[in-house]
Amino acid sequence: MISRNKGIFSLEFLVPVFGFIFAVLTVEMAYHSVVTPAANEFMVKRRVIAARGAEGDSSEMRERPIYAVIKDMEPKWEIIFCFWGMIILGYKLVHVTLERRLFKHDFVRVQPGERIIPDDALDRYKELRSAIEREPRWRERLLPECIIASLHRFHATSSVQDAANAVRERAELAGDELDSSLGLVRYIAWAIPAIGFIGTVRGIGDALNFAEQAIHGDISSVTTGLGLAFNSTFVGLSLCIVLMFFLHLVQGRQEAFIIETQAFLRDKLIDVMKVPTKEEAGTVYS
Repeated sequence: MISRNKGIFSLEFLVPVFGFIFAVLTVEMAYHSVVTPAANEFMVKRRVIAARGAEGDSSEMRERPIYAVIKDMEPKWEIIFCFWGMIILGYKLVHVTLERRLFKHDFVRVQPGERIIPDDALDRYKELRSAIEREPRWRERLLPECIIASLHRFHATSSVQDAANAVRERAELAGDELDSSLGLVRYIAWAIPAIGFIGTVRGIGDALNFAEQAIHGDISSVTTGLGLAFNSTFVGLSLCIVLMFFLHLVQGRQEAFIIETQAFLRDKLIDVMKVPTKEEAGTVYS
């Protein structure tokens, strides 16, 4: 199931922390080596063309390459946050994929026609518990934990329904934990357009500071401020749409995994459990 270890040495803590550091370093390097030099070159070229006036090529003035749109601080941090969220979603997707691989392993080991009775459940429980302790990759995984819980409940209560309830309880708990683990990504999806709004406010404020120059005919500073305002909003909303799309994909995979786990255990474990009648029990012990 989901790791119960929520300390600073757990993957649930380390992946977001190091993911954020990696996202910051990667985007900063990309800006330093590619985006900022290209944007500065474009701005110089545009000023030269503007100085030529009618002699310049007006089509070049209308160009808006991507590096000119994302050159400012707010779009850069929007990209960092989006990259950070994608790293976390990638980890969640890998986690679910590793969990689903356990469906290929036969934990129950029931032969065709064989049934599990309450007296056998305890032996199977102990055997599986020992196997999990020997195999680190099975620890804190949903499928073996559900099997252990179901076998233990079946032995204690001699009720197939109680065993099925144990599976459902573990699966619902795992589903809640998976959903709550996406809380940080939901925050990032909210923060990206919020950063864009900050850039919009800052850009409009910068433009208003140069309103007097615009009255005298110099509108370059005003257009720069308005460009920051609109670019920040455009980049933030675009990245938020992309991140939310992948968030819903991962969440759908997690929900499907929970449903598949319950269906798998119903077919492979619950349906082969049986409580012997008195006559059958007397035959067994005679």
